[in-house]
Amino acid sequence: QTGKVTFTSGTTGTPKGICLSHAAIDRVAGSLLDASAGSARDRHLCILPLATLLENISGIDVPILAGATACIPSLREVGLTGSSQLDIGLTIGAILRFRATTIVTVPQILAAMVAVLSPGAVRQTDLRLVAVGGAPLAPGILRKARQLGLPVRQGYGLSECSSVVCLNRIDDDRPGSVGRPLPHARVEIAPDGEVLVGCAVCEGVLGGSEGDMPTLWPTGDLGHFDADGYLYLTGRKKNVFITSFGRNVSPEWIECELAAEPGIAQAAVFGEARPWNTAVIVPAMETGAGGKAFDPTRIALAVQRVNERLPDYARVGRWLLADAPFTPANDLSTPNGRLRRERIAEAYRDRLDHTYDCEVSLVS
Repeated sequence: QTGKVTFTSGTTGTPKGICLSHAAIDRVAGSLLDASAGSARDRHLCILPLATLLENISGIDVPILAGATACIPSLREVGLTGSSQLDIGLTIGAILRFRATTIVTVPQILAAMVAVLSPGAVRQTDLRLVAVGGAPLAPGILRKARQLGLPVRQGYGLSECSSVVCLNRIDDDRPGSVGRPLPHARVEIAPDGEVLVGCAVCEGVLGGSEGDMPTLWPTGDLGHFDADGYLYLTGRKKNVFITSFGRNVSPEWIECELAAEPGIAQAAVFGEARPWNTAVIVPAMETGAGGKAFDPTRIALAVQRVNERLPDYARVGRWLLADAPFTPANDLSTPNGRLRRERIAEAYRDRLDHTYDCEVSLVS
């Protein structure tokens, strides 16, 4: 039954070959065509490698179903070299040159676009949909993209379920969520908060033992639905740590709240077996008379505001300043923007340990 084998990124080990059927791919492509309101007038520009399942389906199968145009230049023409080298000027130039109406991208590339685009620049493009997935999207980046006029819609999916599962539609969007499940997908929340996905589940793993695949695939992601059926992701099940008070904490939840503050670009939160949580924070740089600078007081106030809206066990007791942003270049994030937590913890181990030298609770 296998029609395509797609390999996972291998960021946590040896890449796995996920076996997908043509029927599953067709169901996902049909749902995406409906959710994106695609038509023959579209010009989709592939700016991600076609080895990426998201681009493979969105950039080839969906345009074929719509009778639309797929623009597939070389990666170098759209500014990509290797897995993480990006010339965002070439990316934006390609969007203009190919008169793209739709693109799919990852948070890292969207953040670069937001950093260089000026107000009004988006009006020079034909873009009607910028779909973002592959990693959590910082609220601050989404907010800035919307202010610039970029038609960004966040989605969610996984290779084992033939790519996209949820997507915010053009006319049905709830910022902060990853949208509602697509027509083909069945999504449930397990008692422990894990997101379970049915329909379009893979046939198996290349080289794995034969056997029936689960009806509902355990994604490893934690999340919840709101009253209107929009899915919100709160972290990875494997990243949950337990404080010395026995409370389970999902660090992505706190990091998302921190990154929503204007003064904070990135944050990594730790607290395993500790009485309070400590954050390693990358400040959002501001341009002033003396060049780029940041204000520690602004960060402290941002942390205070976040703590005021978090329960006591999730609050940040102390924070320390990162030496540099978490990027693929320093191996502290993946190319699509996911934090490499173990590497960050190792890089800042001494300073993190120092924050607990006197273990007296700092969180009211």
